[in-house]
Amino acid sequence: MDMSGEERIAAPREAVWAALNDPEVLKACIPGCQSLTMKSPTELEATVKIKIGPVSATFNGEVTLSNLNPPESYTISGEGKGGIAGFAKGGADVRLAEDGDGTILSYDVKAQIGGKLAQLGSRLIDSTSKKLAAQFFSDLGEKLNGGAA
Repeated sequence: MDMSGEERIAAPREAVWAALNDPEVLKACIPGCQSLTMKSPTELEATVKIKIGPVSATFNGEVTLSNLNPPESYTISGEGKGGIAGFAKGGADVRLAEDGDGTILSYDVKAQIGGKLAQLGSRLIDSTSKKLAAQFFSDLGEKLNGGAA
């Protein structure tokens, strides 16, 4: 699965960069995130519960940040295992550009899935992924603008 997009966030680039590197902010913004722990400045462990169509699973995984170029870009990659539901692995290149008093966040995602999830069909996977991404950016924008604490 490949997905790319661009979101305008009404916050300065440095604030967006800080939020994208803050485990507490990420935990609050990632749909279904039950835990997110920083193992090192570039390694995190996560537990995320998601439902895609008829398949609901809890994924345990590790995330690594690389190609760090603060506050402009980084690559995030990871792999999660969801037991019988299958696995997901992939990465995203994330770029931040100043846009007046806001920030344009662009992303290119490449992901692979296996197990029961892979049997659901690419249309369902793609639409769910877009919905989860939209929820993440909505929550991130709200956090950065003093919304839900």
